[in-house]
Amino acid sequence: MYRLFIAIDFPEPVKEKIADIFYGVPHARWTSLDQIHLTIRFIGEVEEYFFEEIKSALYTVHSAKMSIALKGTGYFPLRKEPRVIWIGVEKNELLFQLSSRIERALVTAGCMPEKRKFHPHITIARIKEKVPSQKIMPFISNTALFSIPDIQIDHFSLYSSELTRNGAVHTREESYSLI
Repeated sequence: MYRLFIAIDFPEPVKEKIADIFYGVPHARWTSLDQIHLTIRFIGEVEEYFFEEIKSALYTVHSAKMSIALKGTGYFPLRKEPRVIWIGVEKNELLFQLSSRIERALVTAGCMPEKRKFHPHITIARIKEKVPSQKIMPFISNTALFSIPDIQIDHFSLYSSELTRNGAVHTREESYSLI
């Protein structure tokens, strides 16, 4: 079985700038540098034969290279104890087109359609303990103006993910160039 997702990777300097804000949240488990990415679509667990179908289907996705910008921070869920802290992605029509094209290729290959609306963000921390949102608000206030403009994106990748006691371990299975 493969546990799969599709993501956009970032260059090391971008990951290092992101990691510079990793502080000040009680019980946060910060994302390791090598696992910072922007998830386009989580697929879930699939059998090996279906993994090969998905890998092939993604070669039919044609989309333009793009520049994206990161801006601000937030957390999920909004009305309960925070579980995920994220960095936002400025609205980008090419990114939404890429997401849509990936979704079409996956559905054509036999995946169930994604029910959730695409909300581009980068997960930077997970919180396992119950922490009231007021404990996170100083971090959100201090990082509200965080931004990284003009990140050049020229590919997306298919990843497998293995859940371990120390968190997920991601392996790039295939990369797909943008034109």
